[in-house]
Amino acid sequence: MMRFLKSLRAAFSLVLIFTVFLGGIYTLAVTGLAQSLFTGKANGSLLIRGDMVYGSRLIGQQFTDAKYFWGRISALPEPYNPVNSGGSNLSVNNPKLVEQAEMQLAALKKLDPKNNAVVPVNLVTASASGLDPHISLDAALYQLPRVARVRGLSESEVMELLQKSKRSGLFGYLGDDYVNVISLNLALDEMAHGEGKKEKR
Repeated sequence: MMRFLKSLRAAFSLVLIFTVFLGGIYTLAVTGLAQSLFTGKANGSLLIRGDMVYGSRLIGQQFTDAKYFWGRISALPEPYNPVNSGGSNLSVNNPKLVEQAEMQLAALKKLDPKNNAVVPVNLVTASASGLDPHISLDAALYQLPRVARVRGLSESEVMELLQKSKRSGLFGYLGDDYVNVISLNLALDEMAHGEGKKEKR
């Protein structure tokens, strides 16, 4: 009986020690370091202008207005809802995948019928997560003439903004150059209407 009580006391002590250390001290230390060294990332990489939060750099948003750059298709029931993250899981032989791509292609062509350039594949397909906030630089360049025309801007003005928003692949050479769609669209609104004022999508 004494041996059992001794073992029980030792087990309880270990649980208490690990609870205090891992559930308290370690958690506070990691949170404190993250907040002090990586404040923006630790808080969700939020896009904040004044007292308004427009979204996160990590989660895409659905843009359907011609004056905005469009992101990738979100195959989720509620587009870009992070609660239901997941891809379409459709194979390349699935007719639904072809139908989805054709619908997006038709929507893009309707907005810009005179654009005869090849539509980049990432503009007509969904990402694995359904939340991808980025498009390739080629996908942005395809849309640039339309955005410039609808906004009454020169293509060189939009190109300058696009170049500032461009990011290189991993280590500068792995993968294609890309842009963050919501950051780019927010910058467009700010350029046209001033800091913190955003148009209806």
